[in-house]
Amino acid sequence: MLRGLVKGDNAFVPTAALRVAVRSGVDVAALLVTEQGRVRGDADIVFDGAPAHASGAVRLSPGADGDEEGTVRLDADLAAVEEGIARVLVVASTEEGTLRDARGLSVEVFGPDGGTVVAYEVTDAGSETAMVVAELYRRSGGWKFRAVGQGYADGLTGLAVDHGVDPDEDPQEAAERTAAQATQAPPAVPAQAAAEDPAQAPRLTRDQLLDMTPDQIRALAQARTQARAQAPSAAAPPPAARPDPSAWTCGPVFEPRTVTGRDNDVITVKGLPHGPVMVGLAVKGGGYTGLWPLDDSNAKRRPLVNSTEDGFRGRVIASVPEHGRLRLRLEASGTWEVRVLPLAEARRLSEDRLESWGPDVLLHTGGTADVTFRFKGGGNFIGHLYRLAGHLDPTALPDPGRAAVNEIGARKETLPLPEGPVLVRLSVADGPWDARLKDVRPHSGGRDVGGPVKLPAARRARGWLRRAKD
Repeated sequence: MLRGLVKGDNAFVPTAALRVAVRSGVDVAALLVTEQGRVRGDADIVFDGAPAHASGAVRLSPGADGDEEGTVRLDADLAAVEEGIARVLVVASTEEGTLRDARGLSVEVFGPDGGTVVAYEVTDAGSETAMVVAELYRRSGGWKFRAVGQGYADGLTGLAVDHGVDPDEDPQEAAERTAAQATQAPPAVPAQAAAEDPAQAPRLTRDQLLDMTPDQIRALAQARTQARAQAPSAAAPPPAARPDPSAWTCGPVFEPRTVTGRDNDVITVKGLPHGPVMVGLAVKGGGYTGLWPLDDSNAKRRPLVNSTEDGFRGRVIASVPEHGRLRLRLEASGTWEVRVLPLAEARRLSEDRLESWGPDVLLHTGGTADVTFRFKGGGNFIGHLYRLAGHLDPTALPDPGRAAVNEIGARKETLPLPEGPVLVRLSVADGPWDARLKDVRPHSGGRDVGGPVKLPAARRARGWLRRAKD
């Protein structure tokens, strides 16, 4: 039995990249919710059918070698969680039986050094089929972990409705509801009443005040002061909706697949969604490495990798046909690993230095910015930009146009980036490189990119809730 918190306890955790291990063979999901305890849209649900949040801050993966059987890992980079997110809920559910049958249901949080930060074992599960086991939440400029253990006898449906997910609405209704909610201010005391008699304003309890951060208390006081000042005039209209710039719809989302082997081979990965995916390749050996997609007649298409570098590693983009089978021809000497990943797994560009080697796929979601690359190899360095704002076809990438950078040899190169989301594809990089953003401006919220990106919210929610509907 884990020695840790009991239900209701909380403890500070480092604002860093943490690993959350959920044990007992249950299905695991994460909900990223606002201060109001609601998701902003369907993209804030992370589960086995959509294992990575668009921000890259929360990712779901099966347990690794050495983990206990039935362990699921949730990686949460707290420093990368968007400001609009107040809590990350860790959700457990079961398709058969109840959570009472899940012996040893527990959560353990590991720090960057691999040591245990905090742990919680659920000891009072009953007839529930879904539960918010724990949460990571903002407090006093940092983050805390709370042992929640709140179960739902009506399963994922009840849990989803409680957190702003409607399992019955269609995609258009979901988009309209999300936009409408973004324009609504939280309930407040009418300005005139607050000005005439501040005592009429609802008073918070001691426990509510203790659970608020100093910034929240100051914001509340400021809001009441403004309400008194604005009382004689008509209430101001609500602010216009500002879409989340990290919400982008390009490419399917699925559980990553891994294939290993040795020397030349033909690789087939079945059951993939139609559309663009990332293919990661790592070779332990020397000599030539080539990778080609095969069409339905087994003919080679344009090469994805064509390198003479020893120990090749990198990530490229391939397109999965409508029948869902991706076939690749690999020529390599030595052992190798191929991983097929969703574009949501693209590395995030930031003002921190990102170091890598070989071709790669990067994502920028902020406002206009410059990205500086330092290429340290002696071969080609070629990159393209894919502007994803307003691009609604998940089965294909937009036309990137001519190469944004096409150079040979070691050099420093700075590129201006349009407002995100933008996919940066380094199609050829024969050597090590690093990248860093500078002069990043705030995102305009879609004013200059043709309006907000529409999310296929209901489709993703229905995928998560399919067990509750069967």
